[in-house]
Amino acid sequence: MAEIKNKVTFKGNPITLMGNEVKAGQAAPDFTVLSPELKEVKLSDYKGKIVVIAVFPSVDTGICALQLARFNQEAASFGDDVQLLTISVDLPFALGRYCADKGIANALTASDHKDLDFGTKYGFVIKELRLLARGVVIVDKNGIIQYVEYVPEIGEQPDYERALKVIKELTK
Repeated sequence: MAEIKNKVTFKGNPITLMGNEVKAGQAAPDFTVLSPELKEVKLSDYKGKIVVIAVFPSVDTGICALQLARFNQEAASFGDDVQLLTISVDLPFALGRYCADKGIANALTASDHKDLDFGTKYGFVIKELRLLARGVVIVDKNGIIQYVEYVPEIGEQPDYERALKVIKELTK
């Protein structure tokens, strides 16, 4: 598995990301994660849709909760052509409980805990912690990555405005 160094820090300390770094313009690799109901969810399930993938370490941290809530709120205005998929390595049951407790209805939450399939194929696995780094990936209707953000400091939120601008452009 490839290592991606000097891209992300945690509390100012460099961490190593594992997997394949993805870039805008390349075909989005298919992956499999698990829903809170333990059903397989694949990127290919949303062929023909714009898929916004919001990645975070754990819903049990404040920044991650804010990220999920913000994207959930924004997703209400995306329309039927856009699927919001949030991915962490939290257990599927924890994601289901959290979303039920917080009224998260517009985001499909999924767990990469079992195989780290998404994290490995997209370069988000934190080697030192076996968590996913924070970031955003936007895939267009043709399965091409149009936007990638590996948030440089895990304790910071993603650039929502840039991501939302890309989504708006793709939905015109």
